Amino acid sequence: MAQWTSAVGAAQLARLLTSQQDRPAGPGTRRPPAYRALADGVRLLVLEGRVPVAARLPAERELALALSVSRTTVAAAYEALRAEGFLESRRGAGSWTAVPAGNPLPARGLEPLPPEALGSMIDLGCAALPAPEPWLTRAVQGALEELPPYAHTHGDYPAGLPALRAMIADRYTARGIPTMPEQIMVTTGAMGAIDAICHLFGGRGERIAVESPSYANILQLMREAGARLVPVAMAEGLSGWDMDRWRQVLREAAPRIAYVVADFHNPTGALADEDQRRRLVEAARSAGTVLVADETMSELWLDDDVELPRPVCGFDPAGSTVITVGSASKAFWAGMRIGWVRAAPDVIRSLVAARAYADLGTPVLEQLAVNWLFGTGGWEHAVELRRGQARDNRDALVAAVRRALPDWEFVVPRGGLTLWVRAGGLSGSRLAEAGERVGVRVPSGPRFGVDGAFEGFVRLPFTVGGAVAEEAAARLAAAARIVESGGTAGGEGPRTFVA
Repeated sequence: MAQWTSAVGAAQLARLLTSQQDRPAGPGTRRPPAYRALADGVRLLVLEGRVPVAARLPAERELALALSVSRTTVAAAYEALRAEGFLESRRGAGSWTAVPAGNPLPARGLEPLPPEALGSMIDLGCAALPAPEPWLTRAVQGALEELPPYAHTHGDYPAGLPALRAMIADRYTARGIPTMPEQIMVTTGAMGAIDAICHLFGGRGERIAVESPSYANILQLMREAGARLVPVAMAEGLSGWDMDRWRQVLREAAPRIAYVVADFHNPTGALADEDQRRRLVEAARSAGTVLVADETMSELWLDDDVELPRPVCGFDPAGSTVITVGSASKAFWAGMRIGWVRAAPDVIRSLVAARAYADLGTPVLEQLAVNWLFGTGGWEHAVELRRGQARDNRDALVAAVRRALPDWEFVVPRGGLTLWVRAGGLSGSRLAEAGERVGVRVPSGPRFGVDGAFEGFVRLPFTVGGAVAEEAAARLAAAARIVESGGTAGGEGPRTFVA
């Protein structure tokens, strides 16, 4: 019986491999043989999770034709991968990807680094900050005081606690978007909200238009749901959306859903202006596309003179086109897994009905904690503290990267939690691999794209500051030197760092 559980076509693998572009070799730099470069490319794709473990690879002849190389080159690459434990084969069943014994399975998104690894590894993979104390403790204490009446119930509230739904609705109304509690469903984080929306509107094989780049974990969630992703390139710099491209995609591809982050976009930090928001809502309405607006970063402006446009749903007064997703995870704390959906009442009813076959509801205690924050003004104090942390970290990281890696290019965002960096002509995938060896974990650009896009980029979150930011930049520079030298093993080891 075959050991593979999925398959990668020759054309798809060729696209992924040819996206891995390194800086041109300098004088005296030795390029590896063609078979070795091919084996390294496949290994990187497996390590990053962009080609799944236990995925059947194309036959040697098929891949040779797709890459315009000799079959001997492909055969030698496959043999090298088998020797290293990244490929297994069986006569009559083909060859499929694997990982060597003792290696952790690669994640297909951006999973948090285990706490036990934090002593030797600087984690730039997860864009999340520690809790803004004392507000977390106060919120939990306030929630415990409100808990007794709820403890006498079954505890399942598929739409969310009525008090929190009303509080969230009031907050939208205060922003100039009249909202009823019936338009709100509380979810387990923003990921839970978008997962529910995708299952309701985006069945297997449905097209979903996404910004290019976009948030890696959401892209992977949509892939796992069987969606066909349609990328739409962002405008240059941090100027938001390219509306000509959006109109063309919505008109020609007619996607069932479009997913956008208008407020301090992840990963670029871009802020879409009011005109772009209005025009995108109009284009989505004309195409019959459900526009999902992720507001997870909306309260994380970092410069005092930032003027926030109206929310995307403010341009959809009838509520027929836009579904809004919000969350406490970025603005407050990732451990507070509370998100919400704002939509037309009939959409909310459908989402709630479907929840009976998913998670039944969101934990009551966490809902009470967020409700306490909203009702006491603690939320505003906590978010202000969060902005200060992120601002200081942003400034420290920007300065450190500019000193250590002056040829890396980026535009400093005025909000959000991430810096989108063009890595001086180096492969982001190879930087990520080299970074693991020198003690800095950084996600490569292709995780945020579709079919190998953004190989020359990495994402750096504002999660470290001060001396840790300096050390992170130094380790990134060490990783860049490994990539520039063509190193595939060994190199500089990680140093234990104590802040």
